[in-house]
Amino acid sequence: MTTSHQDPFFKRLTEQNENYRYKLPSRQDAGKFIQNLINFLFPISQDCQNCPSKDLAMKYADLRNDLDYMLKPLLPQIEKDKDEILDEIFGGIPDIYEMLLADAKSITDNDPASVSLEEVISVYPGFMAIATYRFAHLFAQCGIPLLPRMLTEFAHSQTGIDIHPNAVIGSSFFIDHGTGVVIGETTHIGNNVKLYQGVTLGATHVSKSLASRKRHPTIEDNVVVYANATILGGETVIGHDSIIGGNAWLVRSVPPFSQVYHQSKIEIRPQSASIT
Repeated sequence: MTTSHQDPFFKRLTEQNENYRYKLPSRQDAGKFIQNLINFLFPISQDCQNCPSKDLAMKYADLRNDLDYMLKPLLPQIEKDKDEILDEIFGGIPDIYEMLLADAKSITDNDPASVSLEEVISVYPGFMAIATYRFAHLFAQCGIPLLPRMLTEFAHSQTGIDIHPNAVIGSSFFIDHGTGVVIGETTHIGNNVKLYQGVTLGATHVSKSLASRKRHPTIEDNVVVYANATILGGETVIGHDSIIGGNAWLVRSVPPFSQVYHQSKIEIRPQSASIT
């Protein structure tokens, strides 16, 4: 690029950069923070050994300082006092910890391939995505802009599971395998729900004018949704204790105890005679 081209381009960059409302923490900092937070709660791997309670208090303080640092560039867009937000978030950690233990137990109890709780916590992508979502959801409830989405997108990049932080998800949640799972912003999921890989809980319309409306489905308690099923629409309710089979496509509600299956036609053609 020649000097004559540089000057107008740099001017354009400067003008555009001044229009941004948010100054964000880095993706690396966001990812490192959520991973450190999960390791703090579940020090299972070799590089996050358990430690005495006094050291836990020090790690807890470090996590609070790290979040304090990440919130600073967002403060002009946050109505609450920073210390109030930090108190809300760290005050919510014990409840999230108990929810995550229930999530991990649900995965362990329902996956025949699972050999232990430790395996689920340290290896399973579904657990990592759920753990990240639960903290991101708390951040969103506290009124923090953009950072919640940065956290869930970090988990998305690591696991292939896309959960919007504003979705509402009950206890004992189980995602098996997980690759390609998408859970939209206004989705409501009850307790003891199981999803398999490729499930989409999405919207039937993508118009920006519908952003404030419920666009994604409600999945009631004890529902199982098998691989590659697609359930769309804010008025769509999957009644409790239902089973949604693989590859099903639903845009309307089904009552409790339903069984919904996709029927595909398989044709096997006779092998043609070999040419000699």
